[in-house]
Amino acid sequence: MTDIQKKRAIKTFWILFAIPVIFVIVLFTMIATGSMNFLPDNLGYMPDFKELENPKSNLASEVFSADQELLGKYYFNENRTIVEFENLPTHLVNALVATEDIRYYDHAGIDGWSLMRVIFKTIILGDSGSGGGSTITQQLAKNLFPRDTKNRSAIGRKMVLTFTKFKEWVIAVKLERNYTKEEILAMYFNTVPFGSMTYGIKAASRTFFGCNPDSLDMAQAALLVGVVNAPTLYSPVRNPENSINRRNNVVFYQMKKYGYITEQQYDSLIKLPLKLNYKVQSHTQGVGTYFREYLKQVLTANEPKRENYGSNAYDLFKEDSTQWADNEIYGWCHKTKKPNGDTYNLYNDGIKIYTTINSRMQEYAEEATKEHMGGYLQPLFFSQKKGKSKAPFDWKVTDKQIGKIYYMAMIRSERYRVLREAKYDSAAIVKNFRTPTHMRVFSWAGDIDTVMTPMDSIRYYKFFLHAGLMSMEPQTGYVRAYVGDIDYYHFKYDNVMLARRQVGSTFKPIIYTMAMMPGGYSPCHKIPNVPVSFPMPNGEPEYTPRFSSSERLNGKMITLQQGLAASLNQVSAWILKQYSPAIAIDLAKKMGIKSYIPEVYSICVGAAEVKLSEMVGAYGTFVNQGVYVEPIFVTRIEDKNGNILKTFKPKKREVISEGTAYRMIHMMKGVVEMGTSTRIWREYKLTNEIAGKTGTTNDNSDGWFIGCVPNLVTGIWVGGEERSIRFGSGYYGQGSSMALPIWTLYMQRVYRDKTLEISQDRFPRPESMDGIEIDCSKYKEEDNTIETYENLEEDIY
Repeated sequence: MTDIQKKRAIKTFWILFAIPVIFVIVLFTMIATGSMNFLPDNLGYMPDFKELENPKSNLASEVFSADQELLGKYYFNENRTIVEFENLPTHLVNALVATEDIRYYDHAGIDGWSLMRVIFKTIILGDSGSGGGSTITQQLAKNLFPRDTKNRSAIGRKMVLTFTKFKEWVIAVKLERNYTKEEILAMYFNTVPFGSMTYGIKAASRTFFGCNPDSLDMAQAALLVGVVNAPTLYSPVRNPENSINRRNNVVFYQMKKYGYITEQQYDSLIKLPLKLNYKVQSHTQGVGTYFREYLKQVLTANEPKRENYGSNAYDLFKEDSTQWADNEIYGWCHKTKKPNGDTYNLYNDGIKIYTTINSRMQEYAEEATKEHMGGYLQPLFFSQKKGKSKAPFDWKVTDKQIGKIYYMAMIRSERYRVLREAKYDSAAIVKNFRTPTHMRVFSWAGDIDTVMTPMDSIRYYKFFLHAGLMSMEPQTGYVRAYVGDIDYYHFKYDNVMLARRQVGSTFKPIIYTMAMMPGGYSPCHKIPNVPVSFPMPNGEPEYTPRFSSSERLNGKMITLQQGLAASLNQVSAWILKQYSPAIAIDLAKKMGIKSYIPEVYSICVGAAEVKLSEMVGAYGTFVNQGVYVEPIFVTRIEDKNGNILKTFKPKKREVISEGTAYRMIHMMKGVVEMGTSTRIWREYKLTNEIAGKTGTTNDNSDGWFIGCVPNLVTGIWVGGEERSIRFGSGYYGQGSSMALPIWTLYMQRVYRDKTLEISQDRFPRPESMDGIEIDCSKYKEEDNTIETYENLEEDIY
């Protein structure tokens, strides 16, 4: 070979060598500077410094109780919560480094040795099992800026993967320059998926082990580190054997190999069994499900627009409009702007919502509801309806009415909506509802897998009685417990803030309050125990509420206190006749009842349909010495960084005098001591001062009880989904049987927990009683009347 040929060969070699080197340099320069934005589908996009400083990541919003317990989260697809590096246990970090990137603390984002190993073994030797070359930082880059290979051919997918791999190298180097090693590890643990819709170590710790990351032991930490490589393949729930093998043979082995654990520790650790406390943090499970759903609806409510309401929904539109204008939390997400001008998104902005709910009281309330409804009342209802052709409906309901109820239930169902959208005609829909299918249905003993027709499932669900409970601190308005119904997964309707049911005799204390005001009557005032009638306009027959009394009291003079204790319709009718329905309605509105109350005489016996939350708020006025405090559910909202965005305070107004309020408390104590609620002390042994009132509506359709102690007011409603679903017996269907036991079971639990400091003291007596006598003991002696009136009828009409 001549010298000229040698020079040409050398020149050609260097050209051939330089071209790919220059190409690679230019390629990486263009990738790093974002000069490849011309590529389709945003493939060439490179995040700038600002985005690297604040990488986008969907963060679940969290709901906290007043005692700082996590009640639940709001998220769409990614359940993720941020955790700081100092809250990560050392053995968790060691497990990750040993397993995924042993030279993590030595490289600057790309591990050259691992890269060379992958190139040599995978590409040259074809050993696909040699392991990946991605560092922890590169994996973080992939988590922060995911690859998009959807809707591409096999060749296109490989090209995209190769190019995005180059991008991840560049991003990894940039991350190393902008963050410390500890910050990168924290970011990695906050972004990595663990399966079960769980993202980040904090969510994973709670989901799989029911604890925070700093409480993970070494076995738990190693298990979670093993999961991140392939969340489905190594899922401890779906594939427990794979998960254990990965933990022992890879994670623990690597930790032993690199000196993070000793041989003895390794031998002990691999023998540990898999112990999970698996609870998916779902919107439909956990504590306070109805409360969390109500909170979500309120926070994300849109501004009411008249055109979105039907022509017959003016009152609902007016109510929602008033809420939007007057209630600061109503529509908060849409009313509040972020620094960039966008409104807050409840599902991915990571806001923290601090509520008034006490987690222990919430658990006690749910336990009490379950114990009474599932352990006693529902089995009793089943037994009473067994063999009845019209069950679960009352025998008075006609077949035509029952058919209409089932038809309305069918057309309101989700199945019906889906079939309609699929263009099924009416005949096909009916056929579908009459075709047996596999389904999972609710039972108090646990869900049941069965086969039945959708129409039979509608009838099956109609058999279940429903309940609602709200417990409030009257001095602050803080709602401490909120139970919307018996099971949120199967029964979504909220009986605390949405349902309006006839209140029955629980409305009577509001009627009596008119008489107890200064210048009015004493609880000891006597009236004849006779029917009371109201004249009606246009020559209509007089309205006379059903007379309710024991024979021993018929025709006698009785005190107003005795009338409330025995829940006598004629006594509340007498009081209303001294005043007017308009005055009673005005008082009820001032006490927080916003539901529509018709201006009719039957309100004296509770014909109005009112929300449970409104009744609890109204009774709080009595306990809080005449001052109404609007129930409040949230105290503050913070952004993801802990900055306070909004604080909330309850609205207050004085409605009645302290003396009037105490007279009503005194009279409602009589309901418990000698009236329709004596079971509280006779059967459940609660002997402290308690004021309360039962309520039972016509034909036992609704059972109520609202009970008060000096720093807690709790209301209960129980009934069927339809008013025609009810007990045939007044004994079982009255408020003292349906609702009162839940209150006592709840209060027993509350009193056992001394840390809650729920009062068992006497109600404070004000200095001024407006000169009105409340000691009626002498009247008992003069009339020789009975001591208790527990079994008197409470029907409202």
